[in-house]
Amino acid sequence: MTLDLNFHSTLYQIGLIAVFVFALTGALAAAKRELDILAFVFVGIVTGIGGGTIRDLLLRTDQIFWIADPNYLSVCIVASVMTYFFAHWVIKIDRILLWMDAAGIALFAVLGTSKALSYEVAPLIAILMGVISSTLGSAIRDLMLQVKLVIFEPEIYVTACLVGSLSYVVLGHFGINEVYNILLSSGAAFLLRVLAIELDLRFPSFTLSKLQNREIRKQQHKP
Repeated sequence: MTLDLNFHSTLYQIGLIAVFVFALTGALAAAKRELDILAFVFVGIVTGIGGGTIRDLLLRTDQIFWIADPNYLSVCIVASVMTYFFAHWVIKIDRILLWMDAAGIALFAVLGTSKALSYEVAPLIAILMGVISSTLGSAIRDLMLQVKLVIFEPEIYVTACLVGSLSYVVLGHFGINEVYNILLSSGAAFLLRVLAIELDLRFPSFTLSKLQNREIRKQQHKP
């Protein structure tokens, strides 16, 4: 029991750090658009807690997680204001932030799935809630700033979250201890995302020109 309490306390602290990093990345995106401090804070908040907010709304929870615990909102504001004043320094640790972001999305995918299952939704819905928790904040950020959505990039980002969520459901089905399940599932998602970062792993993009050229050649070979 003590181990479980300590573990969940540690998860909570890591979760706050993850939200802090998400907000930093959001505020950095605002910096690239040369926005004012209020925009920094707004974009940082949306990036940090947007995905979890949509998840809680869809699950119809009694209270949105950051309303129940304002610490999540506070770390978003702090991260955004820090980025506004120290953006040039924050940019220098961009590589470290990528790794920390990888850890954050991995953990949030699994915890989002776990929360959804606690509301007795179907496993497929729980997996979707996990992916939403970890990626939708960044998607909303990109829409606000009118840039290409990170979830539509060929790099392995959403897939890593999907692996974490799916792993959690599968391991849970086989009765794996909750602590080990969270560690293994989030570890798998984190590893995949880090490999994608370091080895530049990405899915091949569909190229319309190739399809068009193929159709042209077919037309040319017709009698």
